[in-house]
Amino acid sequence: MEETQQRTLLRRYEPIIRFTRGEEFFPMDAESYIRACSLWIKRAGEQPQELTPASLLTPETLAEPYADAFGTVRYLKFTDPLSAAEMAVQALRQRREGEHVDVEFRTGKGRLARVGYMSRVVDALFRVALLARGRVPGDAAAAASMGYRTLMQHGHRHIYHGRVVEENGWVVLQYWYFYLYNNWRSRFSGANDHEADWEMVCIYLAPDNVGLLRPEWVAYASHDYAGDDLRRHWSDPEVQKVGDHPVIYAGAGSHAAYFSPGEYLTEIELNALAPVTRTIRRIQQIWKRIMRETNGQDESAGTEHIHEPALAIPFVDYARGDGLSIGPEQDEPWGEPRLIHEGVGWVRTYRGLWGLYTQDPFAGEDAPAGPMFNRDGTVRRSWYDPVGWAGLDKVPPATVMVDVARRRRQQIVEQRTLLRDQVNEKLAILRGLHLQATSIRSQPHLRALFVQTNAEIETLSSEINALQAEITAADALLENLDRHELSLTRGGAPSLRAHIRRAHTPATPNPAHASQVAELWAAISVTVLLVAFVLLFYFNPRFLPIWLVSILALFAFIEAGVRGAFTRMVSSFAAALAIVAALVLLYEFFWWVVGAVILTLAIYILWDNLRELTRGWQR
Repeated sequence: MEETQQRTLLRRYEPIIRFTRGEEFFPMDAESYIRACSLWIKRAGEQPQELTPASLLTPETLAEPYADAFGTVRYLKFTDPLSAAEMAVQALRQRREGEHVDVEFRTGKGRLARVGYMSRVVDALFRVALLARGRVPGDAAAAASMGYRTLMQHGHRHIYHGRVVEENGWVVLQYWYFYLYNNWRSRFSGANDHEADWEMVCIYLAPDNVGLLRPEWVAYASHDYAGDDLRRHWSDPEVQKVGDHPVIYAGAGSHAAYFSPGEYLTEIELNALAPVTRTIRRIQQIWKRIMRETNGQDESAGTEHIHEPALAIPFVDYARGDGLSIGPEQDEPWGEPRLIHEGVGWVRTYRGLWGLYTQDPFAGEDAPAGPMFNRDGTVRRSWYDPVGWAGLDKVPPATVMVDVARRRRQQIVEQRTLLRDQVNEKLAILRGLHLQATSIRSQPHLRALFVQTNAEIETLSSEINALQAEITAADALLENLDRHELSLTRGGAPSLRAHIRRAHTPATPNPAHASQVAELWAAISVTVLLVAFVLLFYFNPRFLPIWLVSILALFAFIEAGVRGAFTRMVSSFAAALAIVAALVLLYEFFWWVVGAVILTLAIYILWDNLRELTRGWQR
């Protein structure tokens, strides 16, 4: 496809991005960022070294091939630490702008109040760990903000980087957005900060019945979501559009993309705690079954109920859409897109980081790599396989679905024919074996052969039964394929949301448990527990376990009260006490219980036998 056609398609469907009030960084030209950066290298066991100063670095020099030893990291660097005077100027500017409603940001209610107590403990540990981790310096966000403003004053417009890929019957429009900085942690109390940020959106086009390209699916990159959960059908009501332009709601600071405006509770689970989390979830599920608690959702409806991670760090991603809106007929339009592909030197050659390399052990605050690569230098799946990245490798375009169904039907018919041939062959052998067994049944000297023949008969019978079951399943499958094909030929379409397992929806704006008392308790509960533990250890260490259990029980009741679940908590506690009491009684009177059970069974058997006998007499 020629570049002119690519630009036309990209401009026709270019998304609209709506940001949250208070956002400081917007999509820009990546090459402008390159020219403002210096290039650095960090070799194992050595201090970072500057390879190319900012005044000399260009996209062309960044595209020059290079070779490095294992463990070497190249990275771009945009900012240097601010002086005290520069920090004061930046703080004064932010305070002055904060007085204007247009740029003021207010946090939402109840970040910690929306999650359980264990999540708050993990959150506290995570924040303490930030003190020991290599991370983005505290003044980096301020320096990046000042540098970004300077670049914008030179006439830079809001730009996206476009790429068009043809794969497996799809024409994929990729929109890559480059942000100079991700200030999710420092500005919006999120998980991390890092210099530079690449985000991406895909629109999947396919030819219609007359050969014109039409959009069928969209996929938005968003945190840890992957595969089917990333995408929505073009006709899905969740996909908001202005004309042919889908609307994206960008997370404040994180720039993650969402389909609807709101505040999204994002819970990050630590890999080290995964086994513990799985165990706690199993216990929770078993207990809910025992208590017959329902979540109010039909889990068979195609959307899996999202259970609260037991040991996760809670963050809120603010995607309110009440700030600047960029796109057609919005506050500001897009500039001319920059086409990127393997032919662009810096895209193909530079595998280093876009921004500061902090050596963060969790990698969350290291800068990302470019649009083509992961941090380790491998090629991103979203680059080499954008169709499979969104789980569309198994989904054909709508115009070829009938052909795919017919081909699949033919495959099943051919497979069923082979199965029937196998059954006929095995039946012939089985009948011969049965005849052989019958002929030697009364021949004592052929006993060994008789036993062997019977064993073969049993094995062959089992194989024939399995094949017959496969044939029956194939018949049922063909019946459903015929029904589905008929629906497609009549203009029917599969469910638009059947593929979604984890639907990320905004948190309730004003949840019942998010009162000021609940928020206050969520903020102080971890500290109160730690202080209580220290005081008990100091004043009365002998009875520490008993007091600790008592305090945890008290905390559980307070937690249930502020979260509006006190009645359910009391019911669960009463049920747990009843179970414990039953176990104690069983332990104390075990043999009496066993005797009572045996006596009850004996009486039941006697009653059942006598009932059967009296029925026979009545006849």
